[in-house]
Amino acid sequence: MPFMTIHGISSYYEIAGEGDPVLFIHGLGSSTRDWEDQVAEFRKNYQVITTDLRGHGRTGKPKGPYSISMFADDVAELIQKRCDKPVHVIGLSMGAATAFHLSIDYPGMVRTAVITNMSAAMPVQTFAQKKMYYARVLTVKLFGMRKMGRVIASNVFKKPDQKALRTLLEDRWAENEKKPYLASLAALKNWTVMDRLSLINCPVLVVHSENDYSPLGHKKDYTQRIPKGKLVEIPDTGHIVNMEKPDVYNRIVRDFLAAH
Repeated sequence: MPFMTIHGISSYYEIAGEGDPVLFIHGLGSSTRDWEDQVAEFRKNYQVITTDLRGHGRTGKPKGPYSISMFADDVAELIQKRCDKPVHVIGLSMGAATAFHLSIDYPGMVRTAVITNMSAAMPVQTFAQKKMYYARVLTVKLFGMRKMGRVIASNVFKKPDQKALRTLLEDRWAENEKKPYLASLAALKNWTVMDRLSLINCPVLVVHSENDYSPLGHKKDYTQRIPKGKLVEIPDTGHIVNMEKPDVYNRIVRDFLAAH
């Protein structure tokens, strides 16, 4: 279980396989463990790197505030120390937001980027947006992380045959500590890269699940602003598509990487 000190924090990461480096970045409340289906597949042909972002998993949990650019700075140092060539960066949700920043702020480190189920802006301005954001904050503060995990699991894994996935997500979510989770959630509040997308010079694949939180129209809009952007939709899937339909997701990502 390798650890590295990054910006004064003990940061956990894993490396498996050999070949061109592929870095997977998890979402809010998640960890390296949620990429297990991808590690098993991509380690056959690539050097696969996964890491727990600050405040998550086995990485240190310093006091906030956090920011998405801070997550990217942490990951960039990991890349610099462990990779001798640019990496393929694959992110889900908040991890995809981090991938955006890596592509923009550290272009020499990123060979391609896969943005999975993530907006390019997270405004918390309208009544509906504020209601959704503060409902999550209050759920965590009043009822704890397990309750938050149960709510999220019921939203992303709705099908009767997905009970095992719901239980797994709830159990893993319950392991999060409140303060770093809320600091990470706050990092997404009013975050945006909409005005910087034209600066991304690497090939980008935007993956949209049919039942994702973020609408397809928004993803079509921002994909057009990325010079080498491409959008693909996965039918009948929700936000955590890499766990819900790993075979389909892996094939799409594998084909994209092979083309670049």
